[in-house]
Amino acid sequence: MATSGATAKGYAVAAVVVVIVLATTGVWNPFPKLWDWINTRDPIAPGASQWQVTLGGTPQSVTFADDAVIVEYRTSVEAYGLGAGIRLWKSDADWAAVAGSGNDSVVVTGRLLTKGYQVLEPRTGKVRRADPSATAVWTYDNAILDLRCGKGAECELRAWDPRGSRPLWTIGTGGIGFVLNASNPDLPDTQVLSSPRADVKAAGPGQMPSLIGLPDDGHVRIVDTATGRVVQTVTPQADQRIAVTGGRVLTVTGTAKDGTCYYDVAATDPPSPEVVWRRRGLNLRTADNGSACRQDHDPAGGYDVVLGVDPYGREELISAHDGRRLWHGEPDQQVLAVDDRYAVIRNADKTSVSGRSLGRGGTVWRHEVNAGASAAITPHAALVLNTKPDRITALAPGSGAVLVDARTDAEVYASGRSGLMAVSGRDMAYLPFR
Repeated sequence: MATSGATAKGYAVAAVVVVIVLATTGVWNPFPKLWDWINTRDPIAPGASQWQVTLGGTPQSVTFADDAVIVEYRTSVEAYGLGAGIRLWKSDADWAAVAGSGNDSVVVTGRLLTKGYQVLEPRTGKVRRADPSATAVWTYDNAILDLRCGKGAECELRAWDPRGSRPLWTIGTGGIGFVLNASNPDLPDTQVLSSPRADVKAAGPGQMPSLIGLPDDGHVRIVDTATGRVVQTVTPQADQRIAVTGGRVLTVTGTAKDGTCYYDVAATDPPSPEVVWRRRGLNLRTADNGSACRQDHDPAGGYDVVLGVDPYGREELISAHDGRRLWHGEPDQQVLAVDDRYAVIRNADKTSVSGRSLGRGGTVWRHEVNAGASAAITPHAALVLNTKPDRITALAPGSGAVLVDARTDAEVYASGRSGLMAVSGRDMAYLPFR
């Protein structure tokens, strides 16, 4: 019996040694599958998801690219098929972004502290175009902009069709490349107003603005993207901040006096320096309270709409293009999310939010929420994110029709034409619209 027991132990040890040798030599490795089995998690959105996968790490961003889903990590990028969540390809990259829409979508990738980038096919990862010299890239629904700088610090800005092989235009911009690098570096425009449970890039790439501002050592060079020309160089004063949005250059002046800040917002239409519209007393929240009016923030808003506060503390939405007041809130009303078409507003009762059409000028839907609810808005869905219990509800922005309703604590990383991508830890699930 003792001999039999010793023999069995010997066989077991030998078997373990064989498995270890096979695993370390790459012949056969059961441990990853075993570990995946041990770490199998429950569905993050039961009853609402079409598929769910466990990712290789925590994603930096998730973006729809036609019928593929692009997942950006710190040092790599992956693509998954939208239909079944099968991984299509993986590539090393420090950053990744999607440009174009539908069949014209592409994936742009690059390395930090390294010039150049690649334009890839979303479903195959095949390189369509490679650039060896650009330092910064901006991706849009209808274009790619890149900035490259020579040894003499002279830089060029180029515009590309997402799938194009030749620039649409090229302009000289001066020596500004040292402050702009990687994908979608910040420009003086508006900041997205969104929910802590929705990624700020959940809406995907937007349309390239008609005007953009390039920061240049205390100056802002205004570029007309339709014609490919630098149309103006603006030099803000110490008490001013520039925001380029809605085809206008907004100059926000904050004057410290009598223990408070007095604001003035003036809009111009480059290249003319003439003021198109002006609003005195409009606070775009570009300065923190108690900061002596130092303006460190871009205005909140979306595309050509900015969020402001009147002298009485009531929020209002303003058209950046012509200065029209699109909505003026009542006391205790709060704008939770806004783009150029719709806004999601928390009502004064704190128990509901309303969807407002900025074009038609009225409330188009109402949805009950709890006190901790937040919201985000994308071209295809208005997202209402409740807490206690946690829930994601996606509504059609123009009608309030329910597209997704899922009890989950996951975050929304992407919203597309057909559904949402929700992430909880290392798990990602596709929630299709009804």
